[in-house]
Amino acid sequence: MENQRLFLTIALVFVLFLLWQSWFEFQAAKYPPPATPAETAETATGGADIPQPSAAPRQDVPTVTGVQSAAEPALDSAQRVKVVTDLFEAEIDTTGGDLRHVGLLTYPRSVEQQDEPFVLLQDRGADLFIAQSGLLSSSGTAPNHYARYVPEQSEYRLADGQESVEVNLTWEDPESDLKVIKTYTFYRDRFVINVAHRVINQGSEAWSGSQYRQLQRTPPTQKQSAFGVYTYTGGVISTPEERYQKIGFDDMAESPLERQVTGGWVAMIQHYFLGAWAPDQNETNNFYTRVANGNRYILGMVGPQQVVPAGGEDSFSSQLYVGPKIQDRLEEVAPNLRLTVDYGFLTIIAQPLFWLLSAIHGVVGNWGWAIIFLTLLIKAVFFKLSETSYRSMANMRKLAPRMQTLKERYGHDRQKMNQAMMELYKTEKINPLGGCLPILVQIPVFIALYWMLLESVELRQAPFMLWIEDLSVKDPYYILPLIMGASMFIQQKLNPPPPDPIQAKVMMFLPLVFTVFFLWFPAGLVLYWVVNNVLSILQQYLIIKRVEAQSAKA
Repeated sequence: MENQRLFLTIALVFVLFLLWQSWFEFQAAKYPPPATPAETAETATGGADIPQPSAAPRQDVPTVTGVQSAAEPALDSAQRVKVVTDLFEAEIDTTGGDLRHVGLLTYPRSVEQQDEPFVLLQDRGADLFIAQSGLLSSSGTAPNHYARYVPEQSEYRLADGQESVEVNLTWEDPESDLKVIKTYTFYRDRFVINVAHRVINQGSEAWSGSQYRQLQRTPPTQKQSAFGVYTYTGGVISTPEERYQKIGFDDMAESPLERQVTGGWVAMIQHYFLGAWAPDQNETNNFYTRVANGNRYILGMVGPQQVVPAGGEDSFSSQLYVGPKIQDRLEEVAPNLRLTVDYGFLTIIAQPLFWLLSAIHGVVGNWGWAIIFLTLLIKAVFFKLSETSYRSMANMRKLAPRMQTLKERYGHDRQKMNQAMMELYKTEKINPLGGCLPILVQIPVFIALYWMLLESVELRQAPFMLWIEDLSVKDPYYILPLIMGASMFIQQKLNPPPPDPIQAKVMMFLPLVFTVFFLWFPAGLVLYWVVNNVLSILQQYLIIKRVEAQSAKA
């Protein structure tokens, strides 16, 4: 009975965990963020370019000594420079040289829209997300992200056999004879873009200034179902003191970030994808956050000042990552950037599981079969623990008739009934808690696997077979969840029934509860659960038969 109570408690805790996740998603759907200025402007003008910025104080430009901070009610836009590579379909605006649009060509929008790239950066519509950079100077002029650049050409394409393509934008100030060439370098088969500012001082006085880089976005407006899975969208930074720190939109609004950091990086992340600025790891930057216009959230960094003598030149550069959360590629950009694949507090378990899943996929070539073989390996690791648990349940099942007799004998006298049951356990040399430890040990593994499958972009739009065309979303026909519910019901029948009728009714109801929750779970996770349950049923059935055979001989 104690074993059943513990199992019931564990099941209820897991259900509460799912409800907690769902509550976050429900709150996001209940209180959506307001429409962005860009959306309002487009609606009013029928999709025309956003008007020129006014002379209002600008809040989205970082400050340096002697320079007032600065904001515009909406994003300005001028000429667009189109860039097409093997990975990107990008647009750079000549206003500020901002990276305003990035479509990921190797990541379709959906299974049904294979010809449309997933759009990660965009400056039109409700979900604004752009990458900006510029220069600041306390002693002279400098092009920030409101400056107008002149492009060399309006379109660039990465040709066959070409490893990179450079996009040059030029800004000049005739009064100070200062010239800045902003260069984006796109590489073949890389989601990293190098962004450089080359400062050419043709004047008679030295120029000093610093580079800033920032990501600007609005909170996502897309609503998911109340039973959907909540994943974090917002800012993240990495410092030598804290490798991975979330800076949510509420944090940016309530307590603006101002921190001196050597190395590190700043990023805006979402499910499966991110944008991140990574400086030279020996460079010291000031990390900052801003909120412009009420709902445009900015996370960025300002670098150290550099002096360009009269008649001289110097350069500033950084790396910008725009793409999927592929751990190997992230680690090449900056230390700890792979942590944006957030497995939560069970990363120590989830990371080896992902490595093993990837290794299996390298052999079988299908993520669905990789999940099945991973389940087999996990089951093999816990085979002895599971055997102990099932043997304990089998012994309890053998005592079920005698426990029913005790219940009838002592009626509602729970104290005497418990004493009699403990005597029975002692006589039969059965530990009623013998099956508890194996269950407790396996719970962290399951939760880690849950987050691993949820966070792995590799499973996005990954087909399995038959009707399962995307392991990262729910089963479109709910077949796997129904099989999972049926397997839970069968497994429950193999367990000894609780003496308490209320507990028995609750236990009978649990497969239905879990089936309802799993209707909206990613198919990959449900596939794991189905395979795990089927293997557990087989193992438990064999152990029950073995115990019954041993009892018959005795």
